[in-house]
Amino acid sequence: MSNSDWWRGATIYQIYPRSYQDTTGDGIGDLAGITQRLDHVVSLGVDAIWISPFFKSPMADFGYDVSDYRDIDPMFGTLADFDTLIEQAHQRDIKIIIDQVLSHCSDQHAWFKESRQSRDNPKADWFVWADANEDGSAPTNWLSVFGGPSWEWDSTRRQYYLHNFLASQPDLNYHNPDVQDAMLGEIRFWLDRGVDGFRFDACNYHFHDQELRSNPPAQRGSGSSFIEASNPYSFQDHLYDKSQPENLAFLQRVRALLDEYEGRSSVGEIGDEHRSYDTVAAYTRDSRLHMAYTFDLLADKFSAGFIRHTIEVIEDKVADGWVCHSFSNHDVTRHVTRWAQPGDDREHLAKFCISLLTCLRGSICLYQGEELALPEADIAYEDLTDPYGIRFWPGFKGRDGCRTPMVWQGEARFGGFSDTNADKPWLPVPAAHLPLAVDQQGNGTDSVLDHYRAAIAARQSDTTYVKGDIRFIDDLPPDVLAFTRSYQGVTRTCVFNFAREQREIAMVLDGVADFTTATGQVAQQQGDMLILPPLGFAIS
Repeated sequence: MSNSDWWRGATIYQIYPRSYQDTTGDGIGDLAGITQRLDHVVSLGVDAIWISPFFKSPMADFGYDVSDYRDIDPMFGTLADFDTLIEQAHQRDIKIIIDQVLSHCSDQHAWFKESRQSRDNPKADWFVWADANEDGSAPTNWLSVFGGPSWEWDSTRRQYYLHNFLASQPDLNYHNPDVQDAMLGEIRFWLDRGVDGFRFDACNYHFHDQELRSNPPAQRGSGSSFIEASNPYSFQDHLYDKSQPENLAFLQRVRALLDEYEGRSSVGEIGDEHRSYDTVAAYTRDSRLHMAYTFDLLADKFSAGFIRHTIEVIEDKVADGWVCHSFSNHDVTRHVTRWAQPGDDREHLAKFCISLLTCLRGSICLYQGEELALPEADIAYEDLTDPYGIRFWPGFKGRDGCRTPMVWQGEARFGGFSDTNADKPWLPVPAAHLPLAVDQQGNGTDSVLDHYRAAIAARQSDTTYVKGDIRFIDDLPPDVLAFTRSYQGVTRTCVFNFAREQREIAMVLDGVADFTTATGQVAQQQGDMLILPPLGFAIS
């Protein structure tokens, strides 16, 4: 626990607690379930777990609407359960990162209940309130990520309040120093409880423009949002409702607090459609966030050129900062579905992707179930729970498809997620997931799970991949990506064929790493030519 630099190049495993392991039979995963499955996490060889929110909440947005930052929602357990999880994880040398949602809270939080009572109570200025325009319309044209205006009328105060997400998620007013102090106190509570780091949700939404200027329109087609066609949010250039300069000073205060504790880290989720790299650079330099979690590799695009361009821009613009890469998470379509082409073997694709991810410079984050090559679930409308998907159905089906329960036993009811006598899980367990369950993979079967473990172990055992620089190799076919990783005189070469057909390139590698042994995927050296099969790779 004494390595203060552990986060740099770390491999982090994201757990969505509702869907990991149910120990109470109510169909919802819980903290005790995470503790029960820690040995699986250990077998992956990761450094840390990132746990999505488990705080007390009315669950309008499944825990991202917090009503009490210092307590556990009963559906997930108790503070004692969390303490046990911390203790058991630390005994296994696994660090715990928790998701902190600081930009907004639930409308059921005591702070907001007090704030909305009048314009002169002690919490009156703790949220973003504004008078209506003369015609009764909202103060600005700002839009909610979840659809519609980001202003909601309150009949008691007779004012609008700001919400960048659901109307039941009012935005806190960080221009008020009392709010900043209060939120730092919430962070300290968990630091004192022993957490090793924080993933700060939507951390560029903390501040708004105090002049309440309306956003200009974005250049059509310039947005990077994967739901651009369904959601008008991306039609605006979000100059004034997020990523305000005042946030930099607040993040320095957060970092100063973390630095009071040994070996703590922070990763901020930063979504800023048209100036993402500039925001990431600003947020991860000058003693602010340790690293940034971006949306760049969560996109629909998947090609050698896209990966190279993305990494080169990050290396250029975020040279003084650090980035955490991820291909899947709880908000996007699982990548083996998102990037698959007709005829692809998704298990083959999954092996290719984890081999690529473990070779990239930066920290990396894996999402539960991707180590099994779970495809996106097709959830019927009547089974939807995500308010985001319900709002934009059928153009956008929401996030339920990537949040279905983890499958542990292929022959068990509900895949072993819940007891066989339990209520049905909160989301269906797809039949297509059962053959991919944990007990159906591993133990020398050349499975996706085996390959994940080997790829992670190869990365963890070689500082070149964890901390080395990255240089791309030119003069290759457009669908072949090759780069070197170098550190303290040691250089590794990584070559990936994104094509669905064989490629031959003039390159000589000095052997290949042990984990590039997936049948039909590993490249072959024939004289001075490297033969790359479809979705083939070689790591030397």
